[in-house]
This record gives sequence, C-alpha cells and structure tokens, in this order.
Amino acid sequence: MSMTQQATPAVDTPPAPGQKQSDGRTRQRPLALRLLARPEVGVFLGAVAVLVFFLFAAPPVRDGSSMANILYQSSTIGIMALPVALLMIGGEFDLSAGVAVITSALTASMLSYQLTLNVWMGVIVALIVSLGIGAFNGWLLVKTGLPSFLVTLGTFLILQGVNLAITKLVTGNVATDDISDMDGFAQAQKLFASTFEVGGVNVKITVVWWLVFAALATWVLLRTKYGNWIFAVGGNKESARAVGVPVTFTKISLFMLVGFGAWFVGMHQLFSFNTVQSGEGVGQELIYIAAAVIGGCLLTGGYGSAIGPVFGAFMFGMVQQGIVYAGWNPDWFKAFLGVMLLGAVLINLWVQRTATRR
Repeated sequence: MSMTQQATPAVDTPPAPGQKQSDGRTRQRPLALRLLARPEVGVFLGAVAVLVFFLFAAPPVRDGSSMANILYQSSTIGIMALPVALLMIGGEFDLSAGVAVITSALTASMLSYQLTLNVWMGVIVALIVSLGIGAFNGWLLVKTGLPSFLVTLGTFLILQGVNLAITKLVTGNVATDDISDMDGFAQAQKLFASTFEVGGVNVKITVVWWLVFAALATWVLLRTKYGNWIFAVGGNKESARAVGVPVTFTKISLFMLVGFGAWFVGMHQLFSFNTVQSGEGVGQELIYIAAAVIGGCLLTGGYGSAIGPVFGAFMFGMVQQGIVYAGWNPDWFKAFLGVMLLGAVLINLWVQRTATRR
C-alpha cells in the first residue's frame, strides 16, 4: 500500500430493521413510573388496602348484603363527587354543594305538595332551580373575579338560611310533608330510588347511576373537546383564553354540572324517605371535595380524573360502614377521614412531582 494512499472515509451505517436509536431524551419511562403518573392509581391501591383491611377486621363485610350497603353509601357520595371533581380539575370548587342537594329536594317536595301537582312537576322545577344556582355561582365568579371559595361560601350561607326559613314558613315545621301518596311518586321513585335484586342481594339503583355517570364523565374528560377545555382552564385560564378556549362557558357549565348532581342526589333522598329535613346537607360539601381530592384531583386545578373520585367515594363508604360492621365507635370515622385526606394529599403531591420530574 502506498504511503500517500488516503484512508477511506467512514460511512454511517443505518440501524438494522427493528432497532431504535435513542439519545436518552426520548427514552420511555418504566411502566411503574408511567402508572404512578396516573392520578387514579394511588387511590385505587388505597381502596384495595382499605377493603382488604375491613374484610379481616369486620367479618360481616364479606356478606353480600353488607357489600351492597357499602356500595350504596359510596354511590350517594360518588354521584356528587364526580361533578365536584370536574369542577376542581377546572380550577374551582363549590362549598354550596351539600346544602344545594337539600334545596333541590325541598323545592320538589313543597311545590308538589302545596300546589297539589304531579310530583314530576316538582322534579322539573327542582332541576331548573339547581341549574340556576350553579349558573349563578359560575356567573358571579366570572364577572367579579372573586375566588370560588368566597362566592360559594356566600351561596352556602344563603341556601342554608333559605332552606330553613321557607320550609318553616310554608309547612310550619322544619321538615316537608309526606308525598308518597301523590300522583307520579311511584314512577319517580323507580327512577331515583328503586331497588333490584342481584344473586339474592338487593342493590340500590344509585349504584348503577353512579357507574354510568362515572363512565360518561371519563369519556367527556378524555375523549372530547370539552374535556380538553376543562384541563386547560384549570391549568392556566389566561393561556387557555389566548388559544381560543371559551373560559366563561367552561367555568359556568362546570358549576351547572355540580347543580345537576345536587338535583339528582336530592331527588334520590326525597323519593327514598318521602320527606326532607331542611337543616340537612351542612358538611356534606367537604365530603364531596375530600372524595375528589383523595381521588387524585389537585386543589390547584388542571390535574385529576373521573375514575379517581369513584375509588375515593368507595373508600368513604367502606370506612363509614366498615367501622359499624367492626363494632367500633362510629365517632372514629372523622379521624379516619382526616388521615385518608392528609395521606391522599401527600401521595398526590409526590405523584405529581414524580410525573413531572425529568
């Protein structure tokens, strides 16, 4: 070989078929980390742990009728926790949700009884009132720029006073009259508060509605443009508005969804017990918010799911009924609730940091 001969330049060899080049920046994270980034995974594991614990600590839980009661208790919380969770993902929360349930039930009951109308008229008017309360909360929030805490706290106090005052004024009592013998009651009860049998166990219809609403909310959140709007306004409403997201419509409609949930749960209570106590509902808004937080929704907005609050509500029902079946003092429920809430907040914070860490 001649001393003056030059070396042949190196030629890049393309990767063999099936091989992928990676510079470390596009490397896929491990499956475990990708699962942990999902907001509902932590609460699912927690719900399984709580279930296993009470299966051993409270043997009556293993009975089918006991599990049906637990699911029923969970469903009455979970139906309201779903729209509350969507609202929280959108960056807001509603402190009037608990008393709004009672407002809806009182409206349907008193209107039907006092005016001797078919109960379906009361149901329809109650729906309009509930949606109106939600629209008012959203409109006032958008127009004033006040925090949702202050807006809905004001609505909470107004509704609490109105519920008691009007009920006393109309009925002369703190509870409404029995409407079980009125026209349309049986049909409405079948829709909102009926029971069906599965394997010899009576199950409340609210369990079915709960799962249907959860599936619908999940589809809306993950598969529709409206779901993208919810995440966008919760993450940064100014940026969302800059790219064409209808922030005002999204905020108001989310509050109206909470109103719809309050109406549905209110109708269930009315047609389950035939009468309504005007002072109930206070404190339930915290249960709904806590179920959403335990389900993976952040108070800061822009993060969460519709499936997480399902497991969060199940944990509530499991603990509330499990303590009774275990024969413990039911006063401990609040302590368990606080522990679950703090634990969920810490876990959600860790999950969020893990998901966003490069």
